[in-house]
Amino acid sequence: MREIHATIRCRGHPNVTGRHPTTFEITRDDHLSCQGDCIIGISAGAGASGLPPDFTGALARDDAVLITRLRCGEHCVTVTSQGSRAMTLDHPTDLVWRRSDYVCGRTVGIRSDRVARDLPRELIACLKEGAELVVEMTVRVESDQEKPAGTGVP
Repeated sequence: MREIHATIRCRGHPNVTGRHPTTFEITRDDHLSCQGDCIIGISAGAGASGLPPDFTGALARDDAVLITRLRCGEHCVTVTSQGSRAMTLDHPTDLVWRRSDYVCGRTVGIRSDRVARDLPRELIACLKEGAELVVEMTVRVESDQEKPAGTGVP
């Protein structure tokens, strides 16, 4: 089993509501309208295209598991998602975690076990104050040497 890590720092905003039923998002944008109910962090250090190449290469596999830890103040929540070989991770500003299997250039996780409305309200309250959000991501994949012969998986 291989693990590759990436950390992104961003911050909350008074308009963070955390109400979206199918996604959550962080963005490099430095503003948030009241309509952005999926966005939990702004002014992120990177969008999908800014993630390290070894991280994106590992995440763009069907056997990838993404563990994301969201830390704000004394609050921490863990989100488990899946990777996909369909991921391009080429969006310059956004990272989106989805409950569905939908993939676009912003998608960093699919089949997520938590979305914006599932996040603890204490975490959302901390983000509404504009506090720093640390997004620690770990992608786990089988190493190529661990794959059984003849699986056809690259």
